[in-house]
Amino acid sequence: MHKKFIRWITFISTLILLLIITFLVGLSTGEIDISIFEIPKILIGKEGIEYTIISQIRLPRLLLGIAVGGGLSLSGAILQGIYRNPLVEPYTLGISGGAAFGVAIAIVFALPLAFGSFILPVAGFLGAFITIFLVYFLGLRQGEINVNNMLLIGVMISFVSSAAMMLLMAVTTSENLHSIIFWMMGSLDEPKMSLIALTLTISVITFILSLFFSRPLNALRIGETNAKHLGINTVASIRILFIIASLLAGACVAAAGVIGFVGLVIPHLIRIIAGSDYRILLPGSFLGGGIFLIICDTIARTIISPNELPIGVITGIAGGIMFIVILSRSKSNFKMS
Repeated sequence: MHKKFIRWITFISTLILLLIITFLVGLSTGEIDISIFEIPKILIGKEGIEYTIISQIRLPRLLLGIAVGGGLSLSGAILQGIYRNPLVEPYTLGISGGAAFGVAIAIVFALPLAFGSFILPVAGFLGAFITIFLVYFLGLRQGEINVNNMLLIGVMISFVSSAAMMLLMAVTTSENLHSIIFWMMGSLDEPKMSLIALTLTISVITFILSLFFSRPLNALRIGETNAKHLGINTVASIRILFIIASLLAGACVAAAGVIGFVGLVIPHLIRIIAGSDYRILLPGSFLGGGIFLIICDTIARTIISPNELPIGVITGIAGGIMFIVILSRSKSNFKMS
């Protein structure tokens, strides 16, 4: 037991170090390269083009990358624990489809012109929230949560949302179509620090809350019935965890658009490296997701500089390749325990 905790501390310390390194590399890398050793002096001086680039462009998107990457990965780890299914991620339940549909409605009906651009993340979050509401209450059976029903309903809502959004895209103008597609591909280029701070606050708070449910998640790995025998209130635990994971995913999608594979691949990778115990899986997933998204964002900004690729393209390619490699190297990756 003592050796296990030492191994966990070493693993988390390594992830924190990697997060710091990728954060500094992200600050220094771009169309204009800035030496890592010059960054403290630039931030203290608060003047020059380098300070503007760091403080107003790179730092905000890196903070959003930590919030969104960590949030999506944490949400995926929680949902996989609830459903005891390693293929479940935030987007499987239709959360991204609902958010995208909400944003599409806002764009088609020109709501940003009336209420400002801040209405887009609000519309995305409302779309995600409505999806969460439908999945939860339609998944109830005789007053009790049926996780299989919730999963199936989430998948169907995802298909319906996608079809409805394609309908809007088919009848709207080419300008609106471009805006919808750009949002769907995901981006960390968010100028509003208030939205970034809100997303980061939500991610950190939900991460802390999730740590209190490590024991219920560990117990759910052996089934709801067995978890009840261990003294776990499975109904309350699943309900709270579902709300935490879903609202977290909804906030991330609303802030950065649809960024796939983070909530699926990173929990898998952490589970393979550190094990399935949620006491290490939750913090590992949060830190790993932040690292992964910062790396992907740095690549998206620099690979065809001065132009920029949508970050969803990089996460899709990198995440898909990683997932295939993980599955091809081990026959036990689909096991949750």
